[in-house]
Amino acid sequence: MYLGHFSLREAPFSITPDTDFFFAHEGAQASLNMLLVALRSGEGFLKVVGELGCGKTILCRQLLKTLQGECLTAYIPNPNMSPDGLLLALATELKLPLSAPLQRHQIMAALNQCLLEQAAQGRRVVVCIDEAQAIPVRTVESLRLLSNLETEKRKLLQLVLLGQPDLDDKLARPEIRQLLQRITFSEYLGPMQAQRVSGYLAHRLQHAALSPSTDSDVFTPAAARAIAKASGGVPRLINILAHKCLMLAFGEDRHRVSAAHVRLAVRDTPGVQVRKPWWRVLSPLEWLRRDRSVGAIQGGRE
Repeated sequence: MYLGHFSLREAPFSITPDTDFFFAHEGAQASLNMLLVALRSGEGFLKVVGELGCGKTILCRQLLKTLQGECLTAYIPNPNMSPDGLLLALATELKLPLSAPLQRHQIMAALNQCLLEQAAQGRRVVVCIDEAQAIPVRTVESLRLLSNLETEKRKLLQLVLLGQPDLDDKLARPEIRQLLQRITFSEYLGPMQAQRVSGYLAHRLQHAALSPSTDSDVFTPAAARAIAKASGGVPRLINILAHKCLMLAFGEDRHRVSAAHVRLAVRDTPGVQVRKPWWRVLSPLEWLRRDRSVGAIQGGRE
């Protein structure tokens, strides 16, 4: 709707995890660096926990993009499946030749053969499991068995778990503590710092622009600060608010987004709290008490 108005070739604030728009703020870059260093060092089990909407999926895809050509990778976006289902999904991602009827030992044998062949070629096999908090407890045992695939020198399979904080609660359960002990590196991915939001907005506008000369200074400093405050630095909420702000500015035939546009977008966005001024938060009883206190102070001065 507003692409031509702002000289854009695509929507800059889509909530789909497009790696072309990956923004390496402190938390995201730290998590990516940890994963790359640990994987290249041969670590077998890694974990990244992040709050809802903080960019775990785009981080995962950026990791896979960075590793492309360097190792064989597999991506499992929804691990909420049975133990055999998880193994089959992994075999499918790795494009292993399987013949019916499929049985657990056949899948494990095919996986092991694939891993040995890749190791002989000097290549690592990395599996990223997104939304890992959804893994059923009975399926976690399959992950532990996969982590057992190794030679005397190295792990044959490297696993990366990415999930919401519920993942830590699940891994802390006594019956799966063996898996927790195998996780060698962990990282927390939280919201971006408020001062980074302005750069984030400009970054996405630049990548969506029709040409390098397109103005990316669309959000006023006050608007950027208002988005940072309302979103709490959560990238998904920033995208939603920024998209609505561009629609509002377009509707008014304006080429810059103001703090007033942000306030309107916040009111229209579930999940974002509208912070009322302190004088509107007070109840009538509190107002009465406050008035009496002020009156007593003024009377004492007289």
